[in-house]
Amino acid sequence: MAQAREGDTVRVHYTGRLEDGTVFDSSENRDPLEFTIGNGEVIPGFERAVAGMEPGEVKTTTIQPEDAYGPRLDDMTITIDQDKFPADIEPEPGQQFRIQQPDGWAAIVTVTQVTESGVTLDANHPLAGQPLTFEIRLIEIVETG
Repeated sequence: MAQAREGDTVRVHYTGRLEDGTVFDSSENRDPLEFTIGNGEVIPGFERAVAGMEPGEVKTTTIQPEDAYGPRLDDMTITIDQDKFPADIEPEPGQQFRIQQPDGWAAIVTVTQVTESGVTLDANHPLAGQPLTFEIRLIEIVETG
């Protein structure tokens, strides 16, 4: 039977869990995830886990932060004055906003703290700094590279 390798387009079902067992994402109730191994469409550790699998095979793997969403970086947080928000927005922890930098770079930030004087925004990916455990089932190799 063929094994998935770099350049192959594959379809997988997966369930991703945090260290405490909390499911953060799953494809089980939707279409399988389709991607081409080696194209950087998914996190590097996920690509490497699928490479070498055969259709129908199920694998559980833990991916460390450096092969997932990277380390959590303190310099990716900033506290801004409350008055910098538009008057019609009442920031609350957990809210996400898209901010545009003067150089054109855009980021999704999450409100992590709100005080009377300021709002703390975090531009780290929500899964940054966390090892992620995936159960992966290779459904099919759609196209070989």
